[in-house]
Amino acid sequence: MKVALIGLGDIATKAYLPVLSQIEGIELVLCTRNAQVLNTLAKQYRIQACVTDYQQLPALNIDAVMIHSATSTHFAIASYFLNQRIATFVDKPLADNYAHVEKLYELAEQQGVPLYIGFNRRHIPLYNQHLPKLQQGDTTDVLSFRWEKNRFQLPGELNTFIFDDFIHPLDSINVCGKANLEDVYVTSQRQGSQLARLDVQWQQGNTILHASMNRLFGTTCERVQICLANQSYEFDSFVSGIQLSEDREIKLVQKDWTPMLKGKGFYAMVDDWFNVVKANKLDSKVIARNLASHQLAELLYQKIRQEMSV
Repeated sequence: MKVALIGLGDIATKAYLPVLSQIEGIELVLCTRNAQVLNTLAKQYRIQACVTDYQQLPALNIDAVMIHSATSTHFAIASYFLNQRIATFVDKPLADNYAHVEKLYELAEQQGVPLYIGFNRRHIPLYNQHLPKLQQGDTTDVLSFRWEKNRFQLPGELNTFIFDDFIHPLDSINVCGKANLEDVYVTSQRQGSQLARLDVQWQQGNTILHASMNRLFGTTCERVQICLANQSYEFDSFVSGIQLSEDREIKLVQKDWTPMLKGKGFYAMVDDWFNVVKANKLDSKVIARNLASHQLAELLYQKIRQEMSV
């Protein structure tokens, strides 16, 4: 399978290239406008095929494309490859507004090719090992599910805050694909003209769902808490956690020597992506959740923007 990577910034070089370069049967093609970066990475990973213009890629007979460029470019680049009927992977978010997200999925359906979004937190092994049904939308026994992602001294512009960063905890709890703000409790804090904190909470059946981001926190961290009846799980980042049950604490850890990127879900996500490419089909439930999380992000953006303008 020949796969092209477009955009060779931090996420591509730190997360994707180290994973992709280890997979048998994958031939990589690199694409970036930065010739120096292109040459350096081509030598490092012994990759022969390289281009500086993504429109040169179809001539190389690629089977799939993975887009890791800036969010503002996602719509134009993804549209181009969907129109070429090439399976397309885009790092979250798919776009920085819901209208473009909806148009891209309409285009993917018209052209009959899969459009995959890189939400690695859906694939974290430690979480899914202990709560295997949760990311599939089964919240039957879950009383509450809280996901918080915090940063140190990094308030941000509203659209970037929500679509590029907050969408991680938002999508992670949105396992049932909620797409509106009905019965959603939203609180936010500002620092000047920037957004500093955002909390979103709603109830799905008997399950309370809560996504939180504080970008004026004491450190950068990510924490997850899932509560069942007289049992709870708490995870610190992606690599360790505790199970509380029968009034005692059980430590949850990965196997020794587990690669960091495997612990962060990249290996499982890439494997899932390639299965989608081979089948040339993305599950309709996944598409519905992708659309719902972006629509929810758009509604939050519009709501808070209106509040900030008052």
